[in-house]
Amino acid sequence: MDGFDTQDGIIIIAATNRPDVLDPALLRPGRFDRQIIVSLPDVRGREAILKVHARNVKLDPLANLAVIARGTPGYSGADLANLLNEAALLAARLGKKSIGMPELEEARVKVRMGRERRSMAMSEENKKFTAWHEAGHALINVLLEHTNPLHKVTIIPRGQALGSTMSLPEDDVLSYRRKEMLDFIAVAMAGRIAEEIVSGDISSGASGDIQQATTLAHSMVCQWGMSDRLGMVQYGNDSDHMYMGRDMVQRKDYSEFTAQEIDTEVKRIINEAYSRAKSLIEQHRDKLEIIANALLEFETLDGEQVNQIVKTGVFTPPPPDPKVEPPSGAVAATPLPEVPKPLPPKLPGFGSPTPATV
Repeated sequence: MDGFDTQDGIIIIAATNRPDVLDPALLRPGRFDRQIIVSLPDVRGREAILKVHARNVKLDPLANLAVIARGTPGYSGADLANLLNEAALLAARLGKKSIGMPELEEARVKVRMGRERRSMAMSEENKKFTAWHEAGHALINVLLEHTNPLHKVTIIPRGQALGSTMSLPEDDVLSYRRKEMLDFIAVAMAGRIAEEIVSGDISSGASGDIQQATTLAHSMVCQWGMSDRLGMVQYGNDSDHMYMGRDMVQRKDYSEFTAQEIDTEVKRIINEAYSRAKSLIEQHRDKLEIIANALLEFETLDGEQVNQIVKTGVFTPPPPDPKVEPPSGAVAATPLPEVPKPLPPKLPGFGSPTPATV
């Protein structure tokens, strides 16, 4: 390749999700020498995208796309289009003539976490352990200062998770601070702690939480300079990868001694977060039990209900869901739980993976 002819009036554009594995010869001046990064839409962009796709559906007058846009950080344009499509299908199944906030909220969770698996057979023991596991996440999420507002906690299986705890940031997240990272790891550890309290044993249900916490602690030490022991040094270069077929091989640019120091520091961060979460759970054991019992009875709690339990130690049951009559000739659908106005991602939510995925 010796460059493109600039006199033909033709612009050649190429797209890739892996610019790090391109041959440098392609990126020399006169070739693909200008890179344009297309990032995920911010909150204003998500609202505009939702409005474009909403032209083809009928929205309830009370449906607020701005609220849905705030609750969908990290969603791509395709995710948002799918969200409205799922909401339209749900409204049609319930025999509604327009899409309301409950349908939009359910579709938002479905796109992120997968569809509900209410038909999944769970023993009462597994359901109990899942309720305590998610109650642990929810309790510590509310108690700690530097966490995102709790949005919802549920023990209804979705995708590969037996339950999930979801928190949403008030604004688009551009960067995270050290205290936020440490609190997030503590929330991740809380599920295993609560589960061990009620069962006297541990299970594989915390595998996803452990993976998230380990990845985050490793990034804090090696990439973000958040370790006092190892300082503001980057260990391992993200761009220093060799692409070999389907495998990624990273070349280490530090000694074995440093590698041991990294492992020690990662373990210290996680152990301290574990101890902090365990201490809080022991102090608020009564509230943990109230949250777990409420989940066993109602399956889903919103953030305001959990906050009420933590502040007052009392749970006020939600009003019964209104019955929705299915259209003539259709199979009755399971009524959706009442969805309040969301508080203005985790970070990804915490969930308990099924044993088959471990």
